[in-house]
Amino acid sequence: MAAQTEESDCAREQAKAEQDVDQVRKRAARDQQRLDSGAVTSPKDLSNLQREIASLAKRQGDLEDIVLEVMERREAAQERVKELTERVASVQAKVDDATARRDRALEEIDTEVASVTREREAIAAAVPADLLKFYDKLREQYGGIGAAKLHQRTCQGCRQELAITELNDIRAAAPDAVVRCENCRRILVRTAESGL
Repeated sequence: MAAQTEESDCAREQAKAEQDVDQVRKRAARDQQRLDSGAVTSPKDLSNLQREIASLAKRQGDLEDIVLEVMERREAAQERVKELTERVASVQAKVDDATARRDRALEEIDTEVASVTREREAIAAAVPADLLKFYDKLREQYGGIGAAKLHQRTCQGCRQELAITELNDIRAAAPDAVVRCENCRRILVRTAESGL
């Protein structure tokens, strides 16, 4: 935006400077025409007219230098605008690509959530209501994880290795008994890899 504003300011400045040059050129042409026409006969008026034509020529040269300087600044500003426009387009393309990838990932996540939700509902239907209620309560208390796998004598919920007395109590418990980790209080899920 700043580069575009600079370029547009330079364009206005160039147009004004060119207009000033044109006005001086027209005035000098008019004076030269008066001088050449012979309409001015007084030596004093002729001398004044010649001085004014010389002064206008100098002024025209100065103004043309200003026009050239403004044109150079405008060209530099135009190059900057072009460069920044290309960079913006490149960044926008990356943003568009990232947005498309994000949208695809969200669709995949939504599909996976729906699938997992259906699986959970099917499994939850087979779990006794009081156990499911207890599990949901623990899940709410412990950041979404109400049960954890017991793997190699370690609770996967809190990552703590269980003491030998806890392991002995778990070994002695009935296969369908609900056992909990003494450290994090989550329900422990026993498998063949539990290390019992």
